[in-house]
Amino acid sequence: MESIRRRNPQADLISLEVAEASARGGFACVFSNSQEYESALIDQRRAQGRYGQPLSPWPLIMFLGSVFMVAGIVLLMN
Repeated sequence: MESIRRRNPQADLISLEVAEASARGGFACVFSNSQEYESALIDQRRAQGRYGQPLSPWPLIMFLGSVFMVAGIVLLMN
C-alpha cells in the first residue's frame, strides 16, 4: 500500500518559502510614506503632460477686456 509517492521534505520547505516570498512581495509598497507616493504620482503625470500650460490666449484677453471696461465705466462716472 505504499503507492503514494513520497516527496522530499526539503523541496517542500523551499517551495513553501518561495511561495511566501512571492506572496509577501505582492503586498509590499515601494513608498515609505504618502509624500513619496504623491511626489511620484505628480512626476508621472507631468511626464504624461497633464500639467501643461494652457495654450489659449482667451483668459488673458477676457481679463484685459474686463479691466478696460471697468476703467471706462469709472472714467464715465467722473
